[in-house]
Amino acid sequence: MATLTQPPENSTATLYVVATPIGNLEDLSPRAARILREVSVVAAEDTRRTATLLRHVGSGAAMLVADEHHEQRAAQKIAAHLAAGQSVALVSDAGTPAISDPGGRVVAALRTEGWPIVAVPGACAAAAALSIAGLTHTGGGWIFAGFLPTKTQERLRVLADWKARAADDLALVFYEAPHRIDETLAALAEAFGTEREILIGRELTKVFEQSVRLPLGEAVAWLESDANHARGEFVLVVFPPAERQAVASGLDEAAEKVVSALVAAGLPTKQVAQIAQQLTGVPKDLLYQRALALKD
Repeated sequence: MATLTQPPENSTATLYVVATPIGNLEDLSPRAARILREVSVVAAEDTRRTATLLRHVGSGAAMLVADEHHEQRAAQKIAAHLAAGQSVALVSDAGTPAISDPGGRVVAALRTEGWPIVAVPGACAAAAALSIAGLTHTGGGWIFAGFLPTKTQERLRVLADWKARAADDLALVFYEAPHRIDETLAALAEAFGTEREILIGRELTKVFEQSVRLPLGEAVAWLESDANHARGEFVLVVFPPAERQAVASGLDEAAEKVVSALVAAGLPTKQVAQIAQQLTGVPKDLLYQRALALKD
């Protein structure tokens, strides 16, 4: 990349990384709307789509293209605007830039040169899906895996890699397009097994929003049961195996781990229940039954 213009002393021009709605325009924050009106320039993934948003908020900002093919050129143009004292907003078509959408190279280049960069948070499809998934485990977390490769063998290789890298208490979050959702659901079942559960979030925040949680082995059948199920943009949350064990046993993730560790240490079932009750506060009879099941 060519050298970018560096910030002059006492410059107040700022690059704002602005999250935009993933469907429902009401999800645009008042702060984001204000910044889109106040900046001189908006760097957009698709200027046609962003033009609709700017009209919605009453912004007269100029636009430049910052899609995945033009990030280097966009960074140079943005730096020039900033050097001229004009603040710039960076947006993607939907959601937060530089996560799964373009913007990362722009931010990295401008940060290297010392330009001030401010996040304006808002809608994120991954966070939206996780909030309605019903994850109950407390010891783990989640990993954002983004879009999978389009080619079958490469997709299976990447999924095998994720299975090896992700701990048993981590959920995995994927994005997918409608024309590949059937292949991806089949590949997930092949990679992680039919018993693992998945949340399929479709068209989140939009008019025909839908979400369903079911075993991976039933996902393709659900998709094929209604032609509408394959329409829209998808967020997929693959639950960790420990989550299924905890839900099935009636224990949360923390209690499940305690009982499993005590059983693995060879303690008598009664003692396992006593110690686990002291540590977790879960009723002793439930812990006792779970310890018996694990020993069997």
